[in-house]
Amino acid sequence: MRTVVFVAPFLMEATLKFVRAAASLPGFRIVVVTQDGPEKVPQGCHHWRVGDGTSVEGIVEAARGVAKQWGGIHRIVGILENIQEQLAAAREILGVPGTTRIVAERCRDKSLMKTVLREAGLPCAKHRLLRSHDEGMAAAKEIGFPLVIKPPDGAGCRSTYQVSSFEELNHVLTELRPSPGHEALAEEFITGDEFSFDTITIHGKVLFKNILRYLPGPLDVTRNEWIQWCVVAPRTIDTPEFAPIHAVGPKVNEVLGIHTAFTHMEWFRRPDGSPVVSEIGARPPGAQFTTLMSYAHGRNFYRAWAQAILEERIEIPIERTHAAGCAYLRGPGQGRVARVLNVDKAQERVGHLVVEAKLPQVGKPKNAHYEGDGYVIVRHPDTQVVEQALKIIVETIRTEYA
Repeated sequence: MRTVVFVAPFLMEATLKFVRAAASLPGFRIVVVTQDGPEKVPQGCHHWRVGDGTSVEGIVEAARGVAKQWGGIHRIVGILENIQEQLAAAREILGVPGTTRIVAERCRDKSLMKTVLREAGLPCAKHRLLRSHDEGMAAAKEIGFPLVIKPPDGAGCRSTYQVSSFEELNHVLTELRPSPGHEALAEEFITGDEFSFDTITIHGKVLFKNILRYLPGPLDVTRNEWIQWCVVAPRTIDTPEFAPIHAVGPKVNEVLGIHTAFTHMEWFRRPDGSPVVSEIGARPPGAQFTTLMSYAHGRNFYRAWAQAILEERIEIPIERTHAAGCAYLRGPGQGRVARVLNVDKAQERVGHLVVEAKLPQVGKPKNAHYEGDGYVIVRHPDTQVVEQALKIIVETIRTEYA
C-alpha cells in the first residue's frame, strides 16, 4: 500500500473531486492534510489536521507525521495554484518525487515564466517586473498601451487591471505600490481570441492535449459584472486553426522543465492566427474545466489526473466524442442571491442538452469571481449546437441580488 499525502488546506467541492479520484485507485492510502475537520474527508481517506496547510513548514511537519505512522511517502500532491511552490519545496526536503521547486517557481512566477519562454524563442507577451512607481511608468513607455498590470503570482485574473493611459496607470500603481518583495507585473495587452491548452505530460512527453475556448476572455468578464462567462470544448481540435498551438504548447512544457503533470495553459490567438502564450500552471485547471474535458471525451479526467500523478500512466487512446460547454451564472449588483429567474424557460429550450447544473443558491453572498454563483453544462456532438445552447442560457437565465 503506497501512501499519498494530499494537501488541501480547505476542502472545497472542486478539490474533493480530485481527492475522491485519488482514493478510487487501488493500492493507495490517501491521507488528506487539511485545516478542516474530519467530517469533510471522503470515505476511504485518512484525515490529518494541520494548522497551516499553505506553508512549507506545515506541509513538511504533517508529511513527517504521516510517514512515521504509515511508513514511506509515495507522493505529496495538491491541486491549488497557490501551494504549488510549497509542495515542491516539501518534496525536495523529504526526497519525494514530483514537480521540482525550480519548475514550480517558473510556473508560479509569471515574470520568470515569460522570461524563460522568450529566451527560448517562444511567443509570449512583452513584460516587465515592477519594483517601483517609476519602473511602471518606464515600462509603459517601452511596451506601450494598453497594458495589463497584475501580481507576478496571480491566478484567475485576481487583482488584474487593464490600463490605457498614463493617468490610469498612475492610479493603479498608486493603489498597488510596487516595491522590492511586493512587485507587480506589467504586460503587453494581447488582442485576440483566448483559449486554454491543457496537457497530461508524463516523463516529459505530452500524451494528451485539450483545447477550450473562452467566450469572452476572463479579463473582460472581470471588468463587466453583467457578462455571464462561457467556455466551450470544441468537438474537434485537430484542425488547421489549432495547428500553431499544437506545435508551441508541448515546447512550453519542455522549456519549463515539466516532467510529469496535468498542466493548464492559457493562450491567445492573434487575428493573424499566431499563438501567444499567456501563462501556464503545472496543475489541473479549475472552473469546471476538468468536468468539461470528461464530458467531451466520455472519460473521468479527475481519475485520469490521479493515474498520471500517482501511477505515471494514462489509458489510451482518448477519443474526443462530443462538444461540451459551460455557462457560468451571475448578474450585476451586490449582496446575496435574491432570485434566479427564467430557469423554466431555459429548461424548455435547451434542457435536453444539459448534463450537469448547479443553480445560484438563494441567500448566499455573491461570488465576486467570474465563475459566478452557479453553472450549467451542456453536451452534444455538434459544436455549433453547444454554442447556441450556451447563448440561450446566458440570454435567458437572470440572477438578481439584494
